[in-house]
Amino acid sequence: MATAVAVEGVGRMETAEHELRRAFLAEVEEIPGGKRISRCLQCGTCTGSCPVSYAMDLSPRELIARFRAGDIQSILSSRTIWICASCYSCTTRCPAGIKVTDIIYALKRMALARGIRPSRYPTFAVAESFLDQVNRYGRMNEPRFMLGFYRRAGFGRAFKAMPMAVRMFFKGRIGIKASRIKGLDSLRKIMRRAEQLEIGVEHEVTGEIAPVGYGVVAARPPRAFPAASARTQA
Repeated sequence: MATAVAVEGVGRMETAEHELRRAFLAEVEEIPGGKRISRCLQCGTCTGSCPVSYAMDLSPRELIARFRAGDIQSILSSRTIWICASCYSCTTRCPAGIKVTDIIYALKRMALARGIRPSRYPTFAVAESFLDQVNRYGRMNEPRFMLGFYRRAGFGRAFKAMPMAVRMFFKGRIGIKASRIKGLDSLRKIMRRAEQLEIGVEHEVTGEIAPVGYGVVAARPPRAFPAASARTQA
C-alpha cells in the first residue's frame, strides 16, 4: 500500500512523488536563478513563445502548474521535455525571469536517471550513442554512432534510413574505419571530471519544502570559495 506525506502548500502526496519533488528541487537549486520558479505568474508567455508547443502534450505553462500540484511523475512521463527545441525563447521572454529551458533540462536528467525513456522520441539514444563514441574514439564515427543509436532506439528505424546510408556510402560520405584521436586519455579525464561536476539528481535538499511547494525554507550552508587573491596566486 502506498504511503503519503504532508507537503505544505500542496497537501498530502504519495511518497514516490515527494521524493521526485525533492530531487527536482535539488536540480533547480543548482541552476543560477532557479528559485525564481516561485515567481511564475501562469501568464502563458512561455507557451506562446514556444515554436514547438503545438506538439507537446503539456505546455510549458502547464508543466510549471503541474509541478505546483506535485504531479512530477506525469511531467517526467510526458513528451514535452523531449520535444523542447532548446531555443530559449521562453526563458528570454518570461516576465518573471524564470529559466524555463534549464528547468526542462533538469527534468530530462531526472527522467534519464530513473529510466523513463519515451520510445517515440529517442533523444536519449542520440545523446548516449554520441557520448559512447567520444569515450571510445574521441570523435564520432557515423556508422558506429548510428548502430549504437538503433541498438538503443530499436532497429526497426534503420530500414527507413538504409537507402540514404547506401547512397552516402558509395559517394564516400561514410567512413567505415574508426580511428582514435591523439591524447584520448586526456580527453577521457576531462569527461570524467565533467561527470563529477555535473548536477546530481540524487543530491539531497536540506530543509523543508516551502509554501506553494517550491523553494527550500532552510537552504544548504553557503559553499566556501577561495579568496580572489588566493585564486590569482594559484
